[in-house]
Amino acid sequence: MDNSLKKIFSEGLTSITNAFASNKSKDQALGIDIGTSSIKVVQLKKKGGKAILETYGVISLGPYGKVDIGSVTNLQTEEISRALLDVIKESNVTTNSAVIAIPSLSSLIFTLSLPGTISEGQLSKIVPIEARKYIPVPISEVALDWFIIPKEAEFETDTDARKVVDDKIEVLVVAIHNDTLSKYQEVLKKTDLHSESFEMEIFSNIRSCFNRDLAPVLLIDFGASKTKASIVEAGIVRVFHVVNRGSQDITKNISQSMSIPFEEAEKLKRSVGLDASIDPRVENITRLSVDYIFSDINSVVLAFEKKYNKNISKVILVGGGSLLRGLLENAKENFKTEVIYGSPFSKTEAPAFLAPILEISGPEFAVAVGLALRQLS
Repeated sequence: MDNSLKKIFSEGLTSITNAFASNKSKDQALGIDIGTSSIKVVQLKKKGGKAILETYGVISLGPYGKVDIGSVTNLQTEEISRALLDVIKESNVTTNSAVIAIPSLSSLIFTLSLPGTISEGQLSKIVPIEARKYIPVPISEVALDWFIIPKEAEFETDTDARKVVDDKIEVLVVAIHNDTLSKYQEVLKKTDLHSESFEMEIFSNIRSCFNRDLAPVLLIDFGASKTKASIVEAGIVRVFHVVNRGSQDITKNISQSMSIPFEEAEKLKRSVGLDASIDPRVENITRLSVDYIFSDINSVVLAFEKKYNKNISKVILVGGGSLLRGLLENAKENFKTEVIYGSPFSKTEAPAFLAPILEISGPEFAVAVGLALRQLS
C-alpha cells in the first residue's frame, strides 16, 4: 500500500463523528480542493475544541488555461501551482499545513465481495489480486487502500445474539494512479506547502456534511465535468457512481442551442437555471441535462434499494453545480424524499454577519472544509 494513501479510511472516516479526538492534531489547517474549473481553499484554526473559520477563497482556472470562466481545464502542474498561489495570496492564507483532495475522477472506488473466511491479515495479498479485475492499468501503476465494510447483522429478540446474514465480507477499495499522486506532490513542492497525506474528495464531503446519519443517504456532488453520486450508510460509502455530465455541459448546450458565446451562456445558466418564469427556453435546455443526470442516478439508487432492501432516507447536494437555480426543488420532485444542501460551514464558527453568505456558498466548499477538519482532528 502506498504511503501517500496510508490510513485514508481509518483517519478519514473516524473523524467524521469525532472531529477533535486527537491531542496530536494541528492548531491551523488549510483544505485545498483543486477541481477542473476552479480551486477552493479553506483555512481553519482550532480553539477551545472548536473549528474557527479564518479565511476561504475560490479562483477560476479558465484564465490559466486560456478558456472561459466555467470551462473545464486540464492544466499542467505549473499552471495549477500558479493559480493555487494566487488564491492563497488573495485569501490571506497564513498557514502552510495543508491537505489536498484527490478528485474522484482520478481514481476508482469499488467494492469487492470476498469469502468470510478470509482474515484481515490476508487482505494485503488478496485485494491486489482481485482488484486487477476492476483496474484497467497494471496494478503496479496505482496506489491501493481498502476498508472492510461492517457486516450486516440482526439480533434475536429473545437472546439478543448476533446472527450473521451471509458468509461474505465486503471490502471498499480505492485505487489512485501513481501519476496523479506525483502530480499533487509536485504542486505541494512548487507552492512550499506541507502535507502528511492526501484524501479522496468523497470522504471530505462526508466529514463536512454528515452528522450521525445511520440510514442510507444519497450524496450528489455536481462538478463542472462530472457528477458524482455516492450512497453512504453510517458514514461508510456503499456505492460510488460517476455520471458523465456536469455543469459545463449545461452551459455548452445553452451556447450551442441558442448560438451564443460560452461566456453569455454561463451567465444565463446561473441567472435562469430551472426557472421557466424567467426564460422558458433556457429552462428547457437546462432541464434536459438535469433529467439525464437524475435518470442515471435513479438507476443506481434503485439497484441499491433492491440489493439491500433499504430506502434512501435523505439526499444531500454539494459542489458548485448544485447551486443551479431550481435544482433543489427539482431534486425533491425526482427523489421523493428530503433533499438538502450540504452545510459544511455549520461545523465551523465564524462572524454572524457572514452566516448568510456561508450558507449559500457552503455546498461549493464542502470538500475544502472537510479537508481542513481532517487536519484539525
